[in-house]
Amino acid sequence: MDELLDVVTDSDTVIRQAMRSIVHQQGLLHRGVHVFLFNERGEMLIQKRSADRANSPSLWDCSVSEHVKAGEGYVEAAVRGMKEEMGVEGIELSRRGKIHMQYGVNDNEISEIYEGRLDDQQVTFDPGEISEVKFMSLNEIRAGIAAEKEKYCYWFIQLMNWYFGQAAELKEV
Repeated sequence: MDELLDVVTDSDTVIRQAMRSIVHQQGLLHRGVHVFLFNERGEMLIQKRSADRANSPSLWDCSVSEHVKAGEGYVEAAVRGMKEEMGVEGIELSRRGKIHMQYGVNDNEISEIYEGRLDDQQVTFDPGEISEVKFMSLNEIRAGIAAEKEKYCYWFIQLMNWYFGQAAELKEV
């Protein structure tokens, strides 16, 4: 899906807008958000990307990963992403950090990471983007990545390494 994104500098200052296809084609720095949603047992909701996704199809990802649209703020994008991808609203979010990461070839983003709590029954995911969801403990996620790295999105592995305080291929900003 093509959408208008803000192109930013290394200091996260908007310098212009460009369509998502152009941003990825030229490797322009743009914005993204990730949301880690946890249930009352402390398990993280993770999503399996649908098989027809252009990037990282059929791989496990964090609860919500979204591009920030042109003129949109990070929190706005996180709230929009939770509604579009998981069908949840009214989740109180806390900011965990801000990173700069190379997500893949020509996918260069500054992203903010948020965390929130939700009830298991609130989730109604978008089957066009997501094939399944599940809740996993942080220990299960760590063990899953260690045993079967190929089943997880590259950026999710890096985000979890960062979250666990381990070496990650990203830079905090």
